[in-house]
Amino acid sequence: MNDIYPSMAAHCYYVPANITPAYEQHEQEQPIEFDMSANDVSFERKIVSKRGRDAEDYETTGQRCTYYRNSVSAISAKRTKAVESQVREEEPLLADKERQAVNMLVDLFERRATVSFYEGEPLKALSTLVYSHVYHLQLSAATAFSEISEMDTRPVTREALEPILYLLQSPHIDVQHGASAALGNLAVNMDNKLLIVRMGGLEPLIRQMLSPNIDAQINSVGCITNLATAEENKMQIAKSGALLPLTRLARSRDLRVQRNAAGALLNMTHSAEHRQQLIGAGAVPVLVELLGSDDSELQYYATTALSNIAVDESGRQLLWKTQPVLVDALIMFVNTSTIKVQCQAILTLRNLASDDQYQTQIVEKGGLDSLLPLLQSEYDPLVISASACLRNLSIHPSNEKPILESGILPCLVSLITQSGNEEVQCHVISALRNLVANNEADKTPFANAGLFDHIRAVLVNPASSEVVVGEMIAALNVFVLDESLWPYIIDGGFLELLIPLTRSQNVELQYNACVTISSLAGKASEASDRLAQVWDRPEGGLQSYLASFLTVDEGMDPVLRSVALWTVLLLLESDSPDLVRLVTGHPSIIKNIDKIASIDSLPEGELRNSAYTTDSLAGLRSSRGFMDGEGPGADDGPLDESDDEIYNRMITIAQDVVSLVQSLDI
Repeated sequence: MNDIYPSMAAHCYYVPANITPAYEQHEQEQPIEFDMSANDVSFERKIVSKRGRDAEDYETTGQRCTYYRNSVSAISAKRTKAVESQVREEEPLLADKERQAVNMLVDLFERRATVSFYEGEPLKALSTLVYSHVYHLQLSAATAFSEISEMDTRPVTREALEPILYLLQSPHIDVQHGASAALGNLAVNMDNKLLIVRMGGLEPLIRQMLSPNIDAQINSVGCITNLATAEENKMQIAKSGALLPLTRLARSRDLRVQRNAAGALLNMTHSAEHRQQLIGAGAVPVLVELLGSDDSELQYYATTALSNIAVDESGRQLLWKTQPVLVDALIMFVNTSTIKVQCQAILTLRNLASDDQYQTQIVEKGGLDSLLPLLQSEYDPLVISASACLRNLSIHPSNEKPILESGILPCLVSLITQSGNEEVQCHVISALRNLVANNEADKTPFANAGLFDHIRAVLVNPASSEVVVGEMIAALNVFVLDESLWPYIIDGGFLELLIPLTRSQNVELQYNACVTISSLAGKASEASDRLAQVWDRPEGGLQSYLASFLTVDEGMDPVLRSVALWTVLLLLESDSPDLVRLVTGHPSIIKNIDKIASIDSLPEGELRNSAYTTDSLAGLRSSRGFMDGEGPGADDGPLDESDDEIYNRMITIAQDVVSLVQSLDI
């Protein structure tokens, strides 16, 4: 979960089977963790009390809200007499109970570090001031609560919140300020966030937001910003009518109000439902306007919120139809803004690039020129953001030529090994995979850039994660389909690296390795010598893999068995005497295929628990060698087939192998 970042990833864009889908981050259902989280972008704002009338209103280092504070020292030993004197002039004399409460609080504040004001006699004394009819006592109570809450944000009880909420409804603006400051401070704690909303704290805060008083707006919006970081509160905030005034206040002429309102809007972009509610409140044009601000915090909040809105297809379509300057503004940020705004601008472009119209527009408007320097940055978040964006841009066929002409290819290839970040490695190999799949021209520049040397270095590195290795093999499975690239794979020793991976416990890695071997078997007529060399090595070689996958038992998955059968069929179709002899002369391969071919029906429950019929393998069936014709794994392959269809497909391939063997002059 991300605490302050576009929590959404790009929507999964439908693309051809050989193209890597648009990069998805975990829903950013909540803002990204800068993460990219997720995922809950939280702008925790500690309310800071003003130290006198001439003090600064805003602490820029923490982007903190402020409130206008009077009588800061009202409860102190030195000023008790002065306060009482002022009260006598303007209010009736203090009641004995009120006087006792003031005296107790004077003593307690002198040792405040050791006192809990949220319970017992201290809370009782503060409550006496709260429910007094004397204005200055209420103000002193509000001031005390705001000061206490700056230091102590522990979870509090209903009894502690009730007097603060009462003060929030005071007709006196100064009292409201102190109460809202206290609520905002307490709302840093998750338990308190929930309790404040459950006790009806939103309604008086919204009334303060509607006030023409700037200080009231600052405090109330800052408090709602904190409350909006709790998922349970977001629906209540949306239903409360707060979104319209928040949207209006994001256009305030006061920077403090704008920042707080923009932060609140961002915190409401962490789920599809709330994003739609924000769109209905008219937040999109306001957020785009904020991109024109000179304030980097506003730029960041607005860019992050727009990134989250761009997670949904409906959000992207709205942006496309109504915000023609959006891409220009984001590219400008990539080139000129602070690092965190740069990162978020690129991630927003990445999410937008889930749609083909944005994929081409970003390139047409010069986005590629902005990405190359960032790919060479030493700051990982920038490299991650830039590589993720390029991954999505590489999906569109018309972008292939400008991407390659931009000179970015050597940089992408080098990042396969030079980056120590798994995300970067996965993004760049996926981008390269897309570029090869989209490119009908000669692909030798990819090989000349050292593509296969870098992939091999990753595969032989024991420190490489299974996720990265899986991406590399999936890319190899696309590269082997290209006439100019497959010789580099067959001659580069990749078969020796793939065969051991057919025994991997990682189902995606195992499947990708098997399918890539099958694709290489499709080149058997031209590479029979290399395939023969790996027949019995390493680790038992190709024959050991095929024999184990073709063993007739209930434990072998029909999808993997179909891949092995298809591989055998391709080897036999090669017309290579050596390969035909090795396959047909094996003691178990053909015998077991005979048994598979004679199976009549699907055994009850055999496929139901298959790991290869789940969405975990979506997008992996990308081998044309394995897909074309009647081979399993076609564009509408096993994931779209019923259990019976998968099983019948396996039996059909086995029968084809048997027929072919019978036709051979052995």
